[in-house]
Amino acid sequence: MAGHVRPSDLRAAARLATQATLGTSGIVEGVHQSVWRTLGAPGGAQSDRTRGLTGLVYRCVNGITQAVGAGLDTALARLEPLLGAMDAAPADSTQRLAVLAALNGVIGDRLQADANPLALPMTLQFDSRTIDPDAPPPAGAVGGRLVLLVHGLCMNDRQWQTWRTAADGSLQPGLDHGQALAQAQGFTPLYLRYNTGRPICDNGRELSALLQRLLAAWPVPVDDLVVVAHSMGGLVTRSAVHQAQQAGQDWHQRLTRIVFLGTPHHGAPLERAGNWVDVLLGSTPWSAPFGRLARLRSSGITDLRHGTLLAGDRAGGDRFARRADRRLPVPLPAGVACLAVAATLAGRRSRVAERLLGDGLVPLRSALGRHDEPARALAFAAHAQKIVYRTGHMQLLSDPAVGRIVSDWLAQHPTARH
Repeated sequence: MAGHVRPSDLRAAARLATQATLGTSGIVEGVHQSVWRTLGAPGGAQSDRTRGLTGLVYRCVNGITQAVGAGLDTALARLEPLLGAMDAAPADSTQRLAVLAALNGVIGDRLQADANPLALPMTLQFDSRTIDPDAPPPAGAVGGRLVLLVHGLCMNDRQWQTWRTAADGSLQPGLDHGQALAQAQGFTPLYLRYNTGRPICDNGRELSALLQRLLAAWPVPVDDLVVVAHSMGGLVTRSAVHQAQQAGQDWHQRLTRIVFLGTPHHGAPLERAGNWVDVLLGSTPWSAPFGRLARLRSSGITDLRHGTLLAGDRAGGDRFARRADRRLPVPLPAGVACLAVAATLAGRRSRVAERLLGDGLVPLRSALGRHDEPARALAFAAHAQKIVYRTGHMQLLSDPAVGRIVSDWLAQHPTARH
């Protein structure tokens, strides 16, 4: 990995180290104060802060940490130009992107708020390079039928071109759905890269603005726009379409079809389990300070609790607090044909309970948009609900059987508007 580290990464990592040290100090002080209170000692104005000489020690530790962090940041900023001149590491190697994508998924909102260089910006990729939405490739290199591939949490655009595990346990090149559709049906494939730790509504808003600019500058008329979205990417896509309609943008009028691969339309149990960690850690004064660790997870992750799409659904209260689903129901976009592909680790003939487990991350009902409340249920047509068996969540990205389902469905439903 050392060959893939860039000078700016050193500065960004130093900032993270400083924040981690301050966070660890805060947890230790919180435990110290919790124990002190149980022994009958008087507390201060803040329940997790010590007083007197002990408090002075913690404040000194934090002050020194901040001073060292600021000095290191300044020193590395001055060294960056020199180190950059000697650096030959690729700016977006596959290995570096994989690490950055995972980091952004977990704490991407914090990285962005801190203007940390490790925060990934939202970009469009074509032919393995970033393109300017206001100056896209020339007409000879692209066509008027576009397919946009939107990845999920902790991932990046390169992972559409991944490896898969065959039945015999060997690794084989996976299917790139974008390239497969380009070869079979003449689509121009574009890939979105974005910071998955940001709130889904923020990514949706930025994606909508990005597509508005892109289609306005596209060198040939666009009469067919298709989105293939994996996991969280499906929620970002639905949010983008809804916000485009609310803002009066017109790019969505060229959107004909959306393919959702394992999208948690009504949330994922693992995030709800993470929410239970908050509750359990907060149940005793000794474990409560460690609740800060559970609260490190990003806004993007907590949005997966119920499948939150809109800013209004996030307003008010603590996003880590356990509360009922308060989402405003957002139906599938009118006039757009939508396909839901759900996966299950179980076999076709397994027990119903095992099949409901889903792909290990997303239950079948959530991936198929089903809900006990009719207003929240998504109206996927019967022929547009597909289940693949003995398949995990990540396999949806590159499984040939999934690719055949997507290609066949797009061929049978050329457009929804024409």
